[in-house]
Amino acid sequence: MSDSAPLLRVLREDLRAAQERDPAARSMFEVALAYPGVHALWIHRVSHQMWTRGGLTRMPARLLSQFARFLTGIEIHPGAVIGRRMFIDHGMGVVIGETAEIGEDVVMFHGSTLGGVSMSKGKRHPTVGDRVLIGAGAKVLGPITLGDDAKVGANAVVVHDVPAGYVAVGVAAATRPGNVVAHDPYADPAIYI
Repeated sequence: MSDSAPLLRVLREDLRAAQERDPAARSMFEVALAYPGVHALWIHRVSHQMWTRGGLTRMPARLLSQFARFLTGIEIHPGAVIGRRMFIDHGMGVVIGETAEIGEDVVMFHGSTLGGVSMSKGKRHPTVGDRVLIGAGAKVLGPITLGDDAKVGANAVVVHDVPAGYVAVGVAAATRPGNVVAHDPYADPAIYI
């Protein structure tokens, strides 16, 4: 999230992003009351501001993030950097690690993880570009990069960089250019859900 953007404006953008990206959303009021992905993001944005102040505010930030996990089933470490207009659809089981960095206009589906592969300190979680889609159950692991406009298929396990505009599917995920032809099995958008 850009530190220059007022928090209230960013929270409204999160609400609009959820309504625009979910065809089941009937109103912004419904999204504000009934979307755990939005609730988790809102709590994260507050806990992240506390976390970045450092010192004695880190423990309350961590406790707030765990309260959000209890309420929503979505675990976002307060150290994670999340860009504007992110949408977490359904949300249950989403995990975003401490050193994850997420660009703008990203969509994550339920059960997906931005996790680490080491217990060492330092950068150990993914960096996600703008307009990336991460399918249900996908695991994106380690200090790798998903380029802008990349897509990760449902239940894929990604342990290597994915170039901008590419699609990653499978275990361990193989990548392909994003603009695939209609007869290609990777062309079905359902592989992302």
